[in-house]
Amino acid sequence: MVQLSESPVGGPSSGVKPAVGLRRRADAARNRARILDAAQDAFVEFGADVPLDDIARRAGVGNATVYRHFQDRRSLVHGVVLEVMERAIVVAEQAYAEEADAFDALSRLVHDSVNWKIGALCPMLSEWTDLQETAIFATKERLDAAVQRILDAAQAAGTLRDDVTSPDVMMAVAQLVRPFPGAAYNSMQPFVHRHLQLLLDGLRAPAHTPLPGSALTLEDLRRECILSAAQRSCRQ
Repeated sequence: MVQLSESPVGGPSSGVKPAVGLRRRADAARNRARILDAAQDAFVEFGADVPLDDIARRAGVGNATVYRHFQDRRSLVHGVVLEVMERAIVVAEQAYAEEADAFDALSRLVHDSVNWKIGALCPMLSEWTDLQETAIFATKERLDAAVQRILDAAQAAGTLRDDVTSPDVMMAVAQLVRPFPGAAYNSMQPFVHRHLQLLLDGLRAPAHTPLPGSALTLEDLRRECILSAAQRSCRQ
């Protein structure tokens, strides 16, 4: 899990007993995790512009607690994006290491995306996130590499169609796990796995029809999303 440093408490000169300091740090870590989890759900359902008050209510904390951990919306989006990508990397690496069949590893990764909420990465495509920011760029590269390693192995085994790339898979999964507007994230999970299985069956080799065009990258989609948002703003 990605951790941002909390203000030190219980240090030698703070006057706070060590046990109290440890408890406060544990409470702070729990609150931060609850905020990130609530923000992930909210971003999946409503996008990065969801009111921070709503995220605080979902997390069961006060607004001040949210701002104590994340000074503004941009820093919260940054934290969510890193958290989700780190979770995805762990799942991809474990699936690759533990599954004897590469396509089984891909299937495990795809279905587990419901748990690590890949749909919460959609704010990466908004003005709130800079894909070239050092930590985000480096983590995204690690995620792409972890997923591509699974795809390479499945393609080498002849079980995955050979025209599929990591962005193809991640984009398709991100779209499938997002709920319909107004629907709660958890209420859609039973249906999502059905749709993800349809996707996986379509990824199997041999390919029955060629894929049109080329793979869309996150940066390509981000530019389109920002342009569309600017056009909507001009019309209002």
